[in-house]
Amino acid sequence: MKRNTIASICVLLFTSIAPAHAQVVIDLSLITCKQLLESDAERQILISSWMSGYFSATKNLNELDFRYVKRNAKVVGNYCKAHKSDTVMNAMQKNWR
Repeated sequence: MKRNTIASICVLLFTSIAPAHAQVVIDLSLITCKQLLESDAERQILISSWMSGYFSATKNLNELDFRYVKRNAKVVGNYCKAHKSDTVMNAMQKNWR
């Protein structure tokens, strides 16, 4: 149920950010590190926030510790710089704490 809620929130965020004439759907399991690094800062933050919620839900965590969010974003970013063809989902699975 939590995953459905998180997915619904993400859909609302993505559709509210997109221009009114265009609807954008992003399959987060397919985004490569290179694509993430080439994205603008807003999109990077949005993807990082979604992934944070996703991985927190998989671990049944209900609290958000900003120290870990900051740490995870830095570690995943460094990983992505060295592994640009890898997916962001894979990078987060390997490095998320």
